[in-house]
Amino acid sequence: MDIRKELWGTAPDGKEIFLYTMKNAKGAVVRLCSIGAGIVSICVPDRDGKLADVVLGYSSAESYFGDGPCAGKCPGRYANRIAKGRFSLDGQEYELPVNNGPNHLHGGPDGFQNKVWESRIEGDAVEFMYFSEDGEAGYPGNLKVVAHYVWSDENALELTLTARSDRKTVINLTNHAYFNLNGEGNGNILDHQLRLNASVYLPTDETLIPVGEADPVALTPMDFLDFHRIGERIKEDFPALNYGKGYDNCWMIDGYQPGQLQTAATLYSELSGRQMEILTTQPAIQIYTGNWLSGCPVAKCGRSYFDYEGVALECQHCPDSPNHPDYPTTVLEPGETFQEAIIWSFSTR
Repeated sequence: MDIRKELWGTAPDGKEIFLYTMKNAKGAVVRLCSIGAGIVSICVPDRDGKLADVVLGYSSAESYFGDGPCAGKCPGRYANRIAKGRFSLDGQEYELPVNNGPNHLHGGPDGFQNKVWESRIEGDAVEFMYFSEDGEAGYPGNLKVVAHYVWSDENALELTLTARSDRKTVINLTNHAYFNLNGEGNGNILDHQLRLNASVYLPTDETLIPVGEADPVALTPMDFLDFHRIGERIKEDFPALNYGKGYDNCWMIDGYQPGQLQTAATLYSELSGRQMEILTTQPAIQIYTGNWLSGCPVAKCGRSYFDYEGVALECQHCPDSPNHPDYPTTVLEPGETFQEAIIWSFSTR
């Protein structure tokens, strides 16, 4: 594996921003940056062997700070939403910044996605580390987070996320990359076909906070147990689709067992022949069809993206889990290690 490190820019606080390029034996390339431990690009072949960048992103390092889409980065300390920015642990109430309607989203406006992480080449991997101080964004505990990326000769990118805290806290980590298997800047993803290993999803209120137990996907536009085009039912009159102007919902992965890799999703483009299978140890996956991408910073393709030009498939724990004790726990005890994995495996057909 050929891995190269270069200086990509300087953050407003003067920290250096590094870009890492990982090139495998087949010539396929992954680029990562130290802003939010982010995925900047993944260049993989189509059915004819032509390489294209299938990840949405921006033309400059500076554009990755404070972007609404959170493109390619690892949000935290809690990815997704916490209702009204409040939760309790052992009877103590915690308040978090509200930055998404009435709710807290992705750790708030100064979440992990907008921090420059420490970084290094570690053997055949690239590793990023962020230290979140006790009380940062209202969360308890000094927390050390590590994002460890490995790119294989079989065109599989593996991300392992680990964290440890010195106090009881809550945590939910993922990566927020947007994919377009025709290549970024090459139209929308509405004709992409999606299959989910999920027979239930979490209904939400209009602010996208889960309202309780999971519902079956059967006989609804949330059913992706077999391949469906993303745009096939996206305009149907259905609460989940009306609230988010498209898909922005959490599905529970069938057969979830803590620590065990499961197939979560498969995305396919008939136009390019590229296919991406996602495996994870996490219990759920949030599908967001880029419903509000318009107005984002200038992209790698030389213009801003339009809505629906990429789809984010975020393997994670459930939104608002700290307020739903029946969901898989997001509590991290001192002395314990949070560890989850996500694998994006690319092929053609």
